[in-house]
Amino acid sequence: MPYSNVIDITASPNKIYGATPYSLFSVDVHSNETERISKISGLSETGISTIKFDVLSGKLFVAYTNSNIDVIDSKTINNIPDLKRETIAGNKTINHIYPANNVAYLSTGFGIVVINTNKYEIKDSWLIGNAGGFVNTNMFTTDNLFFYAATDEGLKRAPINSNNPADFTNWQTLSGTSGLSKSICKAVVNLSNKIVVLQNDSLFYYNGTSWNLFFTNGQSITSLTSDEKKIAITQQSNGGRIIILNENGDVLETISHPKIGLPQKAILHNSAIWIGDKEEGLFHWKGSLIDQYKPNSPAGIVSGEMQVYNNKLYAAAGSVSNGWNALENGDGIFKLENGTWTNYNEATIQQLDGIKDLITIAVDRRDESIWAGSFGDGLININKTQTTIYKENSPLQAPANDPGNYKVSGLAFDSNNNLWTANYGSTQVLHVLKSNNTWQSFAAPFSLIENAVAQIVLDDYEQKWIISPGNGLLVFNNGNDLENTSDDQWRIYKQGQGTGNLPSNKVLSIAKDKSGFIWVGTVDGIGIIQCPQDATTNTCEAILPVAENTGFASYLFKGEEVRSIAVDGADRKWIGTKNGVWLISANGEKVLERFTEENSFLLSNDVQRITINAANGEVFFATSNGLCSYKGAATEGGEVHENLLVYPNPVQPGYAGPIAIKGLAANSFVKITELNGRLVYQTKTLGGQAIWNGKDYKGRQISSGIYLVLVTDEGKQERAAGKIVFIAK
Repeated sequence: MPYSNVIDITASPNKIYGATPYSLFSVDVHSNETERISKISGLSETGISTIKFDVLSGKLFVAYTNSNIDVIDSKTINNIPDLKRETIAGNKTINHIYPANNVAYLSTGFGIVVINTNKYEIKDSWLIGNAGGFVNTNMFTTDNLFFYAATDEGLKRAPINSNNPADFTNWQTLSGTSGLSKSICKAVVNLSNKIVVLQNDSLFYYNGTSWNLFFTNGQSITSLTSDEKKIAITQQSNGGRIIILNENGDVLETISHPKIGLPQKAILHNSAIWIGDKEEGLFHWKGSLIDQYKPNSPAGIVSGEMQVYNNKLYAAAGSVSNGWNALENGDGIFKLENGTWTNYNEATIQQLDGIKDLITIAVDRRDESIWAGSFGDGLININKTQTTIYKENSPLQAPANDPGNYKVSGLAFDSNNNLWTANYGSTQVLHVLKSNNTWQSFAAPFSLIENAVAQIVLDDYEQKWIISPGNGLLVFNNGNDLENTSDDQWRIYKQGQGTGNLPSNKVLSIAKDKSGFIWVGTVDGIGIIQCPQDATTNTCEAILPVAENTGFASYLFKGEEVRSIAVDGADRKWIGTKNGVWLISANGEKVLERFTEENSFLLSNDVQRITINAANGEVFFATSNGLCSYKGAATEGGEVHENLLVYPNPVQPGYAGPIAIKGLAANSFVKITELNGRLVYQTKTLGGQAIWNGKDYKGRQISSGIYLVLVTDEGKQERAAGKIVFIAK
């Protein structure tokens, strides 16, 4: 997940914690070692709103955007889901956490929630808005006499010794002639028992009788914190800066640095300053020395197309709205290779300055350069030595009603290394950049709403299947001669019998399976085109698979938005929707797995893209909360057995996971036998891999010993052999 956008920071005696909108990481102040903390390591959720460490209890409080709360101590993670589950008409966002004396005061979008931090439960709720209504509360603090709340109705306070702070009549809205007014207060802190308030672009303090100006420099203040008898404020206008103030409001230090452009928060810890930046992670500033901590990660979440090539994952960050409008996403392209991420965007490549919304990608087999399509800025090629952008200098066209925006929405290479390009909004919706570096363009013989085209998939006949958002699905056959357009054939598949029989004209995804069939995902289920050899004739129509005993009403994925379809080595289909992930059998008749954020480590049910590393079976899920992967059982099978691998091997005592036999030909049979030949277990490969659970064919745990792996083809001819060392408890 991305770790560059730090939205909040807090300190324990030995660690600094940085929160991103997706997860946490920590920096050990002594060793500088970083640690990532996410849902995979035990957090309940993914989207974080704020964090706070309580030094007295040694607990870290983590609040999520859905109002869930985790409390992390030295031994475990305790969840407090009460507020998340509570049905409240108001805004439940948690803006700030203030721990004190075995309770924590949560500033929320509707008021203040008090948590018992020993019992991990909600103790009370205070609705302190005018007339007892909801009010957005931004921050909370106390002194010896009063509770203080910075709200959208101004600064409010109530006596600590009040019998019922939940009664709004006990809360007084403060104001003063010197500037503090009954308007939005963004923050409040206790500075050596002096209450300091942020309102508009100024800080005010209370001297016991009146409110006075504490600090202002005419620039907007992003955050306010108080530590070690000092105040730290962050500002983002005219270049990022951090200003440290003493107890009198005098400026002690002003910090600015070229890397710190969008500081979100700053705290003081052991006389050093720690800064969270929106784009550059976490900084440690002491004296004139600066250290940066930004765990290697993608620059943002993955919303566009993904592809695995040569054991490397390539992913596009960009996406469009449901109405196919640009979203101005500048995060670019991410590559994952051997556990290390490389980001390609304006921060790393000068030529990509201003390039937004990279939504489609294709990897060039000739040099592994990256081709990326921008929904507005044309076609981009990134290789090891240069970056080239194709816009006005190519046949690409901008829509007549949107001049200057060259929208490339789909890319795919054919077997001759020709790059096929979908050009959204162009009268010539399809272009091909041929391997000899010349172009050719094609216009579809149909009237298409907005001339909309998107993802491209090639079938076994080199026909181009092109999603046309809102219109259906196009198929194009360029005939035997690419340059000769007289034998070109087009067809459009639409909803309804006689016109293609798709479940809907709103096509979201397509994929080709091992049989050469085209699977079509729509906003209302799946259609399968099983006659691609006749795709351009009216005799070929999609079938709507009947789904019995799968949880769907009548037809496969009826009522679901099928956003992504990926085919694994065993021809099984991985289906991504806004309600999680399904793994279905090769023919779609059986649901094999169902993953949601509730029953698995899936980061969000909002799944946008799926792709698979055929070499090892790893399945990647791009969700609205980040990218995660699952070690699938099926790999791509070859024609012969190559590099047979058994893992884990040896199998250690207590291991209860799957044992994989990898590097097999497709449709092989695998036998596990004792050394004397007695059969223990038999199975069939999933693509190029077989899975064994370490038990015999009767489900009994096997004994310690050496076991043979015998692999045969469908003709019962033995083709490979290996050994497994099994060490039982």
